[in-house]
Amino acid sequence: MADQPQTTSLVRSPRVRIAGAIVVVAVLAVIAWIWLAAGHETTDDAQLDAHVTQIAARVGGTVLAVHVEDNQKVDAGTVLVELDPRDYRVAVDRARAELADSEATAQAAQSGVPVASTESSSNVTTARGSVEQAASGVNGAQKEIEAARARLTTAQARLRETEANAAKATRDVERLRGLLAKDEVSQQQFDAASATADAQRAAADSARSQITEAEAGIRVAESKLAQAQAGSQQAQAGLRTAQTGPQQVAATRARAAAAAAKVQQSKAALEQAELNLQYTTVKAPVAGIVSRKTVEVGQIVQAGQPLLALIPLENVWVIANFKETQLADMRPGQKAVVEVDALDGKRFTGHVDSIAAATGARFSLLPPENATGNYVKVVQRVPVKIVLDPGQDPEHRLRPGLSVVPTVYTK
Repeated sequence: MADQPQTTSLVRSPRVRIAGAIVVVAVLAVIAWIWLAAGHETTDDAQLDAHVTQIAARVGGTVLAVHVEDNQKVDAGTVLVELDPRDYRVAVDRARAELADSEATAQAAQSGVPVASTESSSNVTTARGSVEQAASGVNGAQKEIEAARARLTTAQARLRETEANAAKATRDVERLRGLLAKDEVSQQQFDAASATADAQRAAADSARSQITEAEAGIRVAESKLAQAQAGSQQAQAGLRTAQTGPQQVAATRARAAAAAAKVQQSKAALEQAELNLQYTTVKAPVAGIVSRKTVEVGQIVQAGQPLLALIPLENVWVIANFKETQLADMRPGQKAVVEVDALDGKRFTGHVDSIAAATGARFSLLPPENATGNYVKVVQRVPVKIVLDPGQDPEHRLRPGLSVVPTVYTK
């Protein structure tokens, strides 16, 4: 019974109570560490990233001035580089002159369309009148030929009649001549018969001249008919030519349309020349920090040649390469904390924005070839984009490429 108070005093001693408290705290710490380790994923394979705007020359030329230096902050619209613009001013002047020439040509071609239409209608009307006139001349000549032939027929009939009468009168004279010698007829009867015979011969001669005149009239009428037919053919050819007027008008309109298209082409060439002149002044498309400046005054640059880079620091994010075994519970939108090595471990908050569609090895220049008999399983890493909450870096101290340690809370 004497030892009981001593044992009780040992249990109640301060050292025993402190040791018990330490054990309890250690157990709680282990439990908390296990719980926290199960609820987040972290990696030290991560870097900051940002947009990098490559500034290149859009036209070639000699550099006249460079207005920025490396690591200089510039605003959007700031003039960065100036190229020699003289060649491009000449190109603009030439394009304007070509535009003026094409506009004048188009105006002349357009004004020719109504003139061609009017001339076409007038030519058709005139040609049709000529055809009608020629046809009338042909008809008149044909009628003259018919009349001349009728006169020839009449003259031939008259000649036959007069020749017959002349022959009868001649025979009567010969018969009366014998009777006159025998004094069986009077001299007066014989003279009358002789006169009648002379008159019949004269009538026959007149009929012959009428035949000659009628034949000449036929030849004249045939000549007129030939001339009228030639005129009719010429008038028909003129009408056919005049009837091609619509095609000529269409060709004139086509030339006017081609001239109008040439105007549009010249306008486009002028706009391109003016753009090239503007491109001789290289301006910053966004605000950012100048980096990797490679351009110097007097340098001859080509179109598409890189001059410098602009990095806007207002939007910086983290690319964290997590192991594939860490992605089971990781989802977009989960909270993340990022410690930046360059800022003595300063912590920034953010969230998971997205998870890459393939591993980093898959995007490498030489992806691994595992279809061999020497395959060794290697844990792959998948890029995860973590977006930082805005307003945490007003001084823009976060720079792309800095190493960080992100922690994603999956629970």
